[in-house]
Amino acid sequence: MTRSAEALFRPFSIKGVTLPNRIVMAPMTRSLSPGGVPGDDVAAYYRRRAEGGVGLIITEGTYPPHPAAGFDPKVPRLYGEAALNGWRRVVEHVHAARGHIFSQLWHVGLQVSSGPPPPDGAHPVGPSGEHAMTQIDIDAAIQAYAQAAHSAQEIGFDGIELHGAHGYLIDQFFWEKTNQRTDHYGGDQVARTRFATEVIHEVRRRVGPDFPVVLRFSQWKIGDYNARLANTPDELEAFLRPLVDAGVDVFHCSTRRFWEPEFEGSDLNLAGWTKKLTGKPTITVGSVTLGADVMTSFASPDPVPATGEEGMIELLDRLERGEFDLVAVGRALIANPAWAVKVKAGAIDELRPFDRSLLASL
Repeated sequence: MTRSAEALFRPFSIKGVTLPNRIVMAPMTRSLSPGGVPGDDVAAYYRRRAEGGVGLIITEGTYPPHPAAGFDPKVPRLYGEAALNGWRRVVEHVHAARGHIFSQLWHVGLQVSSGPPPPDGAHPVGPSGEHAMTQIDIDAAIQAYAQAAHSAQEIGFDGIELHGAHGYLIDQFFWEKTNQRTDHYGGDQVARTRFATEVIHEVRRRVGPDFPVVLRFSQWKIGDYNARLANTPDELEAFLRPLVDAGVDVFHCSTRRFWEPEFEGSDLNLAGWTKKLTGKPTITVGSVTLGADVMTSFASPDPVPATGEEGMIELLDRLERGEFDLVAVGRALIANPAWAVKVKAGAIDELRPFDRSLLASL
């Protein structure tokens, strides 16, 4: 690549955490932790990405200590002595490689279609529907998020991310189609942020003011890629403001293609608009150095080739003009643990294509 990638390799600070560059490993569900306990192979998996130059790793989603957080026995938990010890080893490995790592906290809510069915006697819960959450259920979920965040801090993680995207529990409260409540957790766009703001407030109370808290959100949902939480910049600002006030430090703005404009009349993407409206740092994500978006690549049996110099130039242009602050890379990092090294060297043409068969192992 003839264009310098220097913009990706400038340091960036989040609270007291100084990252060596702007490259983030996006959270990606692997379901390779039997019994919910991450093993030495998981530690080695994350360490390889830290050794490969990733500035910040965000882990795959981890279940907080709530009975309906999720039902896949191979998704790692963030509670229980064995799981916490496993994560402690992961953190130690990443730190030994001079990396930084945040834990993503993930409650699937009603979205269980991608995993095994719940065991007998258990059922998914959400804001509305057959198993609508009571106030007791909501309070328990809030405490579960907060306890997981506190555990993450205690075992050495550098920060946490709350998964509020893609139609999972927090997002189910955000979205009018899944939140039909008539109490103070439902209603208009701002009212529907209440569950999230209570989670953020309690997390912040447990971890203190200096521990970084990231919120991942999206417009699209699994099964409805045209879904919108906000149709205009004004609506997006109204949605984001309570979350900022609650204590979010960084917004991770999940899109399927980072180059697509979010609203008519501007080429800003979702991360760009979010930064403009809130003044908070943002992470962009979506098919970075890949020729197909996430859902297409998972459905296709064919390898997804890396994109060429043109796509990287657009990413660098947007980063250099301050549209967003950090760049999350997902599937390309599964295929290329040393993605950062190759990009820095200008060797994009050497990137290995992503093949979904890579998901079978770490």
